[in-house]
Formats: sequence, C-alpha cells, structure tokens
Amino acid sequence: MAKSTRTLMRIIHRYLGFFLAGIMTVYALSGVVLIFRDSNFLKQETIITKQIKTNAKPNELKDLLGQRRLKIEKQEGDIIAFTDGTYNTKTGEAIYTQRELPYVLNKMTHLHKSKSGDPLFFLNIFFGLSLLFFVLSSFWMFLPKTTIFKKGMYYTVAGIVLTLILLFV
Repeated sequence: MAKSTRTLMRIIHRYLGFFLAGIMTVYALSGVVLIFRDSNFLKQETIITKQIKTNAKPNELKDLLGQRRLKIEKQEGDIIAFTDGTYNTKTGEAIYTQRELPYVLNKMTHLHKSKSGDPLFFLNIFFGLSLLFFVLSSFWMFLPKTTIFKKGMYYTVAGIVLTLILLFV
C-alpha cells in the first residue's frame, strides 16, 4: 500500500507540476514585481486630463478621480495641488499623472492579488491548494530510510526555521 501511495503521489506531483508550469511562472514574476509596487519601477507614466464637477471640495477629489491614495498638498486660489496633479475648482479640470505597469505585467499582478469578488478567484484557490499538495507530496518522493530523504528533512527544518524568523523578526 505504501508503495502505491508513493507512486500515485509522484505521478500526480509530476503531471500537476507540468500543468501548472505556466501559472507558477506568472506568480513568480508578478510576485517579484509586486515587491516594488510602492515605487515606480517598470511603470509607465500617462498624463490624464479629466473634467469633473466644479467647486469640488478637497476631500471629494479621491472619489471623483478614483484615486484612493490622493493627498492634498496645498490650495492656492482656484487651484488645488495634490499628489501628481492639480484641480481647478472654477473649470473643474483635473490634470494628473498616472503610473501603471505595462499591460501584461498589470494583468499578471491583478491575477496574483485577486479577491473573492473577482471572476477567476477559484483559480487562485486551486493554485494555492496545488502548491500545498506539492509541499505534502514531496515527502512521498523518496523512501524515508534513504539518505536523500534524511537530508531533505534537515532542509525542511531549516526552511521552517527561516520562515519563522522572517515572520516574527
């Protein structure tokens, strides 16, 4: 029975790995890109001119422009200066700079950060469960009495310790 379980785990591990090679590549690349999300690394600038209502209050600009992180810097006369742009209260014209990742990288990072309301959220659940299966099935790759398995257990313990250090230090 143990041999058949080990064989089954190895087969599923192998073919699931081949099947998920593309999505694992996407998650690896988008994960690295997301580390730099608070910077302008790889982002392209676009200057946007938008007509919104006149005489908008400074606290309304976030919603009117759809910018969650907008911060008002100063107001002089009819001009409200905010992060990367200005708004003219008399004309209703807002001019600001928007920075976004190139199209493909933007799609990849949105997939990586998807929420339960997104149409493909089940793909993230499947992928997460698949990664968990990879972790567990790797312990069936070698017989427990072999040197490779014993060395693997040392690496497992080291990896767990490193993870705990990264989480709590």
